[in-house]
Amino acid sequence: MNLTFYYSPMSTAGITNLVLEELGMPCEKIKLDLQKGEARTPEFLRLNPNGKVPLVVHDGTPIWESAAITMYLGEVFGVEKNLYPAPGPKRGEAMKWIVWTNVTFGDAVYHWLRNTSEWVPAEQHNAKAAEVGQANVQNCLRILNEALDGKQFLLGAYTLVDTHLNSFTDWLRFMKMDLSAYTHLGAWSQRCAARPAYARAMAGN
Repeated sequence: MNLTFYYSPMSTAGITNLVLEELGMPCEKIKLDLQKGEARTPEFLRLNPNGKVPLVVHDGTPIWESAAITMYLGEVFGVEKNLYPAPGPKRGEAMKWIVWTNVTFGDAVYHWLRNTSEWVPAEQHNAKAAEVGQANVQNCLRILNEALDGKQFLLGAYTLVDTHLNSFTDWLRFMKMDLSAYTHLGAWSQRCAARPAYARAMAGN
């Protein structure tokens, strides 16, 4: 088995790093400096023409997009470890939440940050768009909080769905978003963060 993981700190590659830690997957890790354009080299663009991380190359096949990577690694390596559902309705539920994280939730967060954050020039901010983005983020947080009511984890037992989605909510905390109103979400995040794989990933191992 030949698995290579291309990543950069402070990016969505952090999700993939957590997934790999949960699976206990040995892999070659290649760190890219995005500021220096290391994801824009001809060599890297042949693997991922988007010029982004995360990227995994498994037995010669490049796979990009963090949601696709989580689902692929779960399907290939996670079922036997009880970290990803076997084919069937439960697998569909897992895919639903992973894609929702990157598409619906991710889009809401992007539009909020696009109109509020320091990495976009202030003259390009749109106050109304920021307000709409914030409302959409809060709606996503409400959906997640309600889904966790009465549950330890999203599918019952812990799976890579929790790994993927909790890593995304961690990023919101880093961006100083107040999540304290969502009590089920907060308790779930603490359970996710108590896992040994989470500690290893945060320690940079």
